[in-house]
Amino acid sequence: MSLAIELRDIATQLARQAGDMALHGRKTGTLKLETKSSPVDMVTQYDKASEELITAGLAQLRPHDAIVGEEGANTRGTSGITWHIDPIDGTTNFMYDLPTWAVSIGAVDEHGPIAGAVYAPALNEMFSAARGHGAHVNQTLLTVRSIPSLQHALVATGFSYNVAGRAPHTQRVARMLMTVRDIRRMGAAAIDLCFVAAGRYDAYFEEGLNSWDLVAGQLIATEAGAVVTNFNGDSVTPAQVLATSPELQQNMINLIRECSVEKP
Repeated sequence: MSLAIELRDIATQLARQAGDMALHGRKTGTLKLETKSSPVDMVTQYDKASEELITAGLAQLRPHDAIVGEEGANTRGTSGITWHIDPIDGTTNFMYDLPTWAVSIGAVDEHGPIAGAVYAPALNEMFSAARGHGAHVNQTLLTVRSIPSLQHALVATGFSYNVAGRAPHTQRVARMLMTVRDIRRMGAAAIDLCFVAAGRYDAYFEEGLNSWDLVAGQLIATEAGAVVTNFNGDSVTPAQVLATSPELQQNMINLIRECSVEKP
């Protein structure tokens, strides 16, 4: 078994355990809510419990790997593998009992993302990928939708937790609506990337993410045939993420540029 497949299988195993635990807790328990970076940046006891379950599993299965987690996990490693964990991506959706939230677990080596899993328990969908081995949802191979025309493109985006920073993006999206088929805002970056991989979206773009939002979904989208870059077509970073089919990429780069609010 290749290392990429081994890591993918670990990611799917732990994502399923953590996601099923969180879903059961959401259906049967009382939520304890806190805020983090802003009044709209929520965290629950299940975010923390999910991360604890995943980090404990990695400590047992991959004790020499590094870990970076949204809820504070920060473990140094010696293996050259680093895990990026979002224990609940889409906590607001989770809080409101909307089904579009996920556990995202991605592994990175010196060449970039090598394995990842994004598990949406309320949808009963496990998205996964191993570098060089394609991407799947459950047992179905994923392939991006081929569509070169912006006019027929369904585009997804997200809004920053920094409320003051939302105005420029809101104006940009309003301008885009005149060109594309429609806009969707799901509220979970990992799911957005997976939906591009599955052909449910034609493009997704967002600013101001973190590594744990990006790593697993980036690999899943890439292995499904998507191009994942920044807004200029250069290497992707959490600061700017654009995922599209290859045919649509340049059109989306141009559209983002044309619709962006000019800075004084």
